[in-house]
Amino acid sequence: MTLRMHPAKPNSGIWFVRSDQAKPVRIQALVDAVTKRARRTALQNGTVSIETVEHCLGACSGLGIDNLEIELTNSELPAFDGSSMPFVKMLQDAGICEQDASRDPFIISGVTRVCDGDMELVALEPLTEDADTLEILYELDYGAESPIGRQVHSFRVTPKGFIDEIASARTFVLKSEADALQQAGLGAHLTYKDIVVFGEDGPIDNKLRYPNECVRHKILDLLGDLMLLGRFVVGRIHARKSGHALNHALVRALLDRQLKADVGRLVTKNPQMDIHRVRRILPHRYPFLLVDRLIEIEGSKRAVGLKNVTINEEFFQGHYPGHPIMPGVLVLEAMAQLGGILLAQDLEHTGKVAVLFSLDKVRFRRPVTPGDQLILEARSVRVRGKIGHVRTSAHVGTELAAEAEIKFMLNDEDEDQP
Repeated sequence: MTLRMHPAKPNSGIWFVRSDQAKPVRIQALVDAVTKRARRTALQNGTVSIETVEHCLGACSGLGIDNLEIELTNSELPAFDGSSMPFVKMLQDAGICEQDASRDPFIISGVTRVCDGDMELVALEPLTEDADTLEILYELDYGAESPIGRQVHSFRVTPKGFIDEIASARTFVLKSEADALQQAGLGAHLTYKDIVVFGEDGPIDNKLRYPNECVRHKILDLLGDLMLLGRFVVGRIHARKSGHALNHALVRALLDRQLKADVGRLVTKNPQMDIHRVRRILPHRYPFLLVDRLIEIEGSKRAVGLKNVTINEEFFQGHYPGHPIMPGVLVLEAMAQLGGILLAQDLEHTGKVAVLFSLDKVRFRRPVTPGDQLILEARSVRVRGKIGHVRTSAHVGTELAAEAEIKFMLNDEDEDQP
């Protein structure tokens, strides 16, 4: 297999690219792309997946890398020695540079807790307002009779600390687990020298790099999984016996808490663009103007809009008289109109009309009914030539109603439309 790492533009995030497909498949390192697997983190786009991404993402987290494109010609990243140090060396050899853009970290607020039996993760806000990094306290406990026993490690994330304390900590399993995996046909080519396997008396035919290497590796896994937030985390996390599934649950819980706070803030915020300004940008008119106001806009990168859904909408007369539901195509249209407003912010395309070109990854999550307030969001993915690409979503409160990736043809206002 071939593995290449390419620099990415500021604020683009971390992407994996399966270049072995007939048409390269891109998968962003976000928790929405996680697909269920045992003992590892895997990402999926359609039928294409990338397995065991946590050690590579852990290296990015520890080194402070947040814009990267990772190209590979295989469904799984190489395991190497079961640590992230080989990825660290690859990135260091390539060279790491600071980009001319400010970083927007995810600052933990309040207390967020997820648990599963005696496994637990608790995210806490930073101790001081000027804190700029993440502190992790991890307790691993296999019981007094296990050769692993109880291990505790406290770690404050810095690039040097990561390289010295965490990056070379390897994956580990109990002998009973290793035997079960090989009986299932997994890892048959591996020996005790390739992976840390614990027998009754400790590692078999291998030596630990740290007395508490196991808990350090669990911190590595947690750092990799936290990158699925799409931003670096600032605050404190107390962990007990957590694994990948619980790590993913914490990421989702943190995003849900932030979404609830954002919705409350947005619906009471003064509009940045009222309906009169919206009408100056969009050519749509009654009954097809589906953005009531613009709440937030960040240049040509992101826009948040609002659509009030009332029983007076004319489409409710026929969809459906006894059970009114906003047609999914109109929810899509509302998201597309916001995408057109976002693309219009780029001066290069001012005066152009964004005409719908294609839809991809369209999903409807819940019905939209009279009295709902649609919070629309559009994020720019790429503008190249006459094609604009945005990622959109629509929420009702904190519930996701719909999402889609939309491409537009950017035409002059007097140009014939397709």
